[in-house]
Amino acid sequence: MEGLNSNLNLNAGAPPTVQPRLGVWGPERVPSTKQKKRMRWWISLAFIGVVVVLFLYGWYIFRALQGG
Repeated sequence: MEGLNSNLNLNAGAPPTVQPRLGVWGPERVPSTKQKKRMRWWISLAFIGVVVVLFLYGWYIFRALQGG
């Protein structure tokens, strides 16, 4: 009769160190949607910044090898 009832524990296979702490109304210390959106923007800006820096560094090295 195991298959008739679903297992409501969504953290069954996860190690205890990554499972969220459960409070009265649900998980505690889980980032909100607003915080997630803000972090996505920061990560996107950081990625674009790193790409620009690498491009400029490559351009500088290319110009140095060209003798200019």
